[in-house]
Amino acid sequence: MIGATLNTGTRGDEESERFALDMRSVRRSFDRAAGGYDAAAVLQSAVREVLLERLDLTRLAPRFVLDAGAGTGRASRALKERYPRARVIAVDFALGMLRTAKRRQSWLCRFDRVQADAERLPFGDASIDLIFSNLLLPWCDPDRLFAEFRRVLAPNGLLTCSGLGPDTLRELRVAWAQVDAHRHVNQFIDMHDLGDALVRAGFAAPVLDVDRYTLKYKDFRALALDLKALGTRNFTAARQRGLTAKGKLIEMQNAYEAFREHDHLPATAEVVFAHAWAGGELPRRRADGASISLAELRRKLPGNRRP
Repeated sequence: MIGATLNTGTRGDEESERFALDMRSVRRSFDRAAGGYDAAAVLQSAVREVLLERLDLTRLAPRFVLDAGAGTGRASRALKERYPRARVIAVDFALGMLRTAKRRQSWLCRFDRVQADAERLPFGDASIDLIFSNLLLPWCDPDRLFAEFRRVLAPNGLLTCSGLGPDTLRELRVAWAQVDAHRHVNQFIDMHDLGDALVRAGFAAPVLDVDRYTLKYKDFRALALDLKALGTRNFTAARQRGLTAKGKLIEMQNAYEAFREHDHLPATAEVVFAHAWAGGELPRRRADGASISLAELRRKLPGNRRP
């Protein structure tokens, strides 16, 4: 999933702070999680398959495909198999994830891997035909992310992506609210706000919809282990620092038990799906000019840029 500090032009400072994440901690966590990520990534896998299936509804022959927030490379491989003539580029800010993605390749199914911040992509304007992004949104500022996606998308290029809505982990949020007033759970952005951000970025007629998934766990420890394996612990910048007292943890777990259904504890995930096209007008080049052409990228990738 990359952090959210919302555009303060659209929300007040206090609300923006709710979504702000400690990105240094996020990067370290995803680096450490890479080895065991796939075993716990049940939701990520299910949502990825839905996004891939939705590509069946479009007739695309992309030359360059970007898998933004590629993680361990499962979608990158699927995209290369789907579009064998395209150059597929897996981008992630966690080097550990890209090292794991390298093992996802085969001699006949290869894709490029680039370590980069999705909000500052090292590609030229209008150079990508398809951007695929699975559950990257919760870790990014949507205004900055969508503006960057719009910049690199070629005219009539397609963005298909997924994120998490505010009902995600609602059981955990409610349980902690009965213990103290600190922020123990990441905040997630509403579908309508994401749609507005797409429009601000210049995407044409974005289509968004929501689906809800319920993950089931034998006990709270199993849920906590999954969150740790996925690297998705609480990284809100305003979180309480230091260890939480054992008594508070027990109190929260007891409160969570109120949600038990038969023999399992549920964990809700509200998943937002978005699909939008880039218009014909080319975006303005980023002010710092820090982008490279795909021709230059080809020259660089065979060398030491690959992890």
